[in-house]
Amino acid sequence: MELRTIFKIEESAEKITYNDPVMFIGSCFAGGMGKQMEAGKMPVMVNPSGTVYNPVSVANTLDTITQRRSYTVDDLYNHNGTWLSFNHYTDFSSNDPDIVTGRINKAGEEAFRFLSGASFLFITFGTARVYRWKQSGRIVSNCHKIPATYFTNELLKVSDIVTLWEAVLDRLKTLFPGLRVIFTISPVRHWKDGAHGNQVSKSVLFLAIEELLGHSGSPGYFPAYELLMDDLRDYRFYDDDMLNPSSFAIRYIWQRFSDCYLDAATAELRNEALKIRKAMGHRLGDTPHDRKKEFAKGMLEKISVMENKFRRIDLREERSYFQGIADE
Repeated sequence: MELRTIFKIEESAEKITYNDPVMFIGSCFAGGMGKQMEAGKMPVMVNPSGTVYNPVSVANTLDTITQRRSYTVDDLYNHNGTWLSFNHYTDFSSNDPDIVTGRINKAGEEAFRFLSGASFLFITFGTARVYRWKQSGRIVSNCHKIPATYFTNELLKVSDIVTLWEAVLDRLKTLFPGLRVIFTISPVRHWKDGAHGNQVSKSVLFLAIEELLGHSGSPGYFPAYELLMDDLRDYRFYDDDMLNPSSFAIRYIWQRFSDCYLDAATAELRNEALKIRKAMGHRLGDTPHDRKKEFAKGMLEKISVMENKFRRIDLREERSYFQGIADE
């Protein structure tokens, strides 16, 4: 008996290789997939402005990158001595505004350079609900734990998302004609909206993306939401909060993602990189000195084989680690 509703995902005609930089922008689910690529030493950048959940904030992040916007202190807000940007994650905040703008502008320039050479851009929408800063009326990406009384919230309309993102896709097509844009919807439920509110919000996102898939830039769609809600529809595949996917579920979704977008040679190379990375976590404290050096030299040989096989893979950190053991 088959106790799951497993469904087929059509393989992408365009494949991701180690020659194809990939950017992920969106909810924490985008971060989960991006980390899987990072673990395999693949060229990836994840949320250069921090995690963002709604379509407007994702669009604002891309506008900052593509327009190479330079932030000044006038773009910041001081809350109880901390300078922050409503378009960026709390990691950018500081009690010194120059530090904040320096961090933001450096990240923006790095993101522009990366996106200019990227082959894929994965966009993950988490919610259609947005929060507006009452003082300016603008939609924020992060409330920075400022009291809710300073904000109003609303549910975006399908037409608003479509109009906004048609313009974003037009701009991306003009600036980066070779960039492949893929939409996903986060399977993580926004429970603070309630069960019904979450479903309505996700439905708005589905309807908007369905229209955007007809854009002339030919964006794609990966069914991350459906994999957790329809395939892994059991609480054993959830974390302790019963909202986020478990580590097993993330690995399973990654495997389906890999089957869709990675060719066999790239998947094999990633697995070899993972083995080398995991070897750095081996406990060698009580291992005899000669055996430690022998183990390290064996790993250095594997690293050399991989580097010769594919010279663009960056294993400098791993080489330095094992070289240190071999030289002891």
